[in-house]
Amino acid sequence: MSPIDSVPARNVVARDDAAETKVGTTQVRHRTMPIDGVDLFYREAGVPGAPVVLLLHGFAASSYMFRNLIPALARDYHVIAPDLPGFGQTTVQAGVAFDYRFERLAAVIDAFTLAKQLERYALYVFDYGAPVGWRLAVAHPERVTAIVTQNGNAYEAGLSNGWDDMRKAWADPSADNREALRRFNTYEMIKWQYTEGVRDVSLIAPETYQLAHAAIERIGVDAQMDLLLDYGSNIRQYAELHAYFRTHRPPTLAVWGKNDPFFLPAGADAFKQDNPRAEVHFLDSGHFAIETHGSEIASRMTAFLRRTVER
Repeated sequence: MSPIDSVPARNVVARDDAAETKVGTTQVRHRTMPIDGVDLFYREAGVPGAPVVLLLHGFAASSYMFRNLIPALARDYHVIAPDLPGFGQTTVQAGVAFDYRFERLAAVIDAFTLAKQLERYALYVFDYGAPVGWRLAVAHPERVTAIVTQNGNAYEAGLSNGWDDMRKAWADPSADNREALRRFNTYEMIKWQYTEGVRDVSLIAPETYQLAHAAIERIGVDAQMDLLLDYGSNIRQYAELHAYFRTHRPPTLAVWGKNDPFFLPAGADAFKQDNPRAEVHFLDSGHFAIETHGSEIASRMTAFLRRTVER
């Protein structure tokens, strides 16, 4: 039994104030649900019963990054975007010692999908959301209808030299090497990740990196350092993930900011190695391409889902 499968069902209890009724519009609801030791915040829009799209954000972000994408998709889909533990509005419950590892994040999101009765869903993964989504796909391939990855890596070839400090810490997780990862959580570094590789930085709303840094300060930097230290576990899972791609060949759209300082274009092209159904499109932007090319991503994604996901 996988760690994802072992999440105790008794810990999955809904706490929505509003009943699950048809929304019928692109209006976004903001909700919180207790899941296995955390109060999981999520955004939801669209009509329940329509094909589900599950949006998973990454580092220095939250479901807020999907604030414009959700209404664009909600016209045709049931869209759900949770805040991962350690990010945004999601909080660990009092007295709970949460283990900030990607396996644990995936277990919480998997339990959340069960609580929401999401039997099948398309995945949009970005950055940290990718290894969370990959674990869901490998554990439950029958549930994943399609994959959209926006700068969400699945191949070591796409990891730049910007990961060198992390690689050093993975090889030797000493106190000094762990401490060296603290700088990735500073305000200046987070802002840089939003603006690096962007031709017109006036397109980047300052609230994006301000909110991301505020959440890290509120929740604590230790959680982020633990996740950076654990990222090597995602690379060790790549072989199993590639086997999933070869066996199940999920329809895949890789839409990539080609100027990303951490996830290189080679990481997008690599999806075609193991999955002939993978499509790759590059955008003249950086890591947070959705902030500068959100309309194009929404358009490409909508067209892709209409071709690949059964209504």
